Amino acid sequence: MMMNQSAYKYILGLIFGLVAFQLMAQPYPNKPINLVVPQAAGGTNDIVARLIAPAFGEAIGSAMVVENRPGAGGNIGTQSVARSAKDGYTLLLTINSAQAINPALYKNPGFDPVNDFVPLYYIGATPYVLVSPPGSPYKTLADVVAAAKKKPGELSYASAGNGTVSHLLGAMLNASAGIEMQHIPYKGVAPAINDVLGGQVPLAFASLPSAINYIKTGKLQAIAISSAKRSSVAPEIPTIAETYPDCVGEVWVAIFAPTGVSADVIKKNQIAMDKVMARSDVREKLIGQGLDLNPVPPSKLGTLLKEELAKWAKIVRASGAQLD
Repeated sequence: MMMNQSAYKYILGLIFGLVAFQLMAQPYPNKPINLVVPQAAGGTNDIVARLIAPAFGEAIGSAMVVENRPGAGGNIGTQSVARSAKDGYTLLLTINSAQAINPALYKNPGFDPVNDFVPLYYIGATPYVLVSPPGSPYKTLADVVAAAKKKPGELSYASAGNGTVSHLLGAMLNASAGIEMQHIPYKGVAPAINDVLGGQVPLAFASLPSAINYIKTGKLQAIAISSAKRSSVAPEIPTIAETYPDCVGEVWVAIFAPTGVSADVIKKNQIAMDKVMARSDVREKLIGQGLDLNPVPPSKLGTLLKEELAKWAKIVRASGAQLD
């Protein structure tokens, strides 16, 4: 006896409905979790994401897939997470340049950093380092400032993009030292470093995790770092603040979930990340990349974000940077 088309569709619908119900009934997580990095490969949060993802997946009980969604200074990837399903299967591993600076830099970043996201986990912070290629005459901060004063507007520095911390640190140094370095934005820190290595640009501000291996192997010269105190990973590098106390800026790395994800799912991820950050092998790798792992609880992460939004808004206004 042949089944008519409507009966076939009805039975097929029942089967799909049953499968969907069974998947929904399974405890979270029951499929891979996407950890979205809104910048290109090679940057701080990409490095951190790939270091923690295996341990994170093991702790949460599901595969953790790192997905780079770069573009518009981090806006594209950040928007995609804000608009994703509120089921906990899409999380954002971001840095403060996207989450705390872009809302002041862009007229319409496409997301609300406070209302569109739930602070899930703070991982750590790291300074930026001003670097030059081996053999460069720019070995110290004094060398850089002297050259910039001698020929205003001729000395250039590369950054990971307009409005990033690496861009604004150059603007801060210009203001603090009374100089005029030319800013050259790149689409991520990796191409910026590559052009410094190749001699196309004389200087770059790069996050310590993205530059530390080049510094250790002698492929880059470290001139100064942007933290208030010297880094424990590279204490030989002086801080910019030792000469210009107001010139301080770090990048912090944190995980956010889109608003609407259940409190139970948020808690499961936080417990899993507690396990990840308790692992000595993971901590050693992160510290080795230059991260300061001082804990900030989720409740304080929201406060930190609001403080950073206010801080960087002032710096963006002073720099005159504005993007559509």
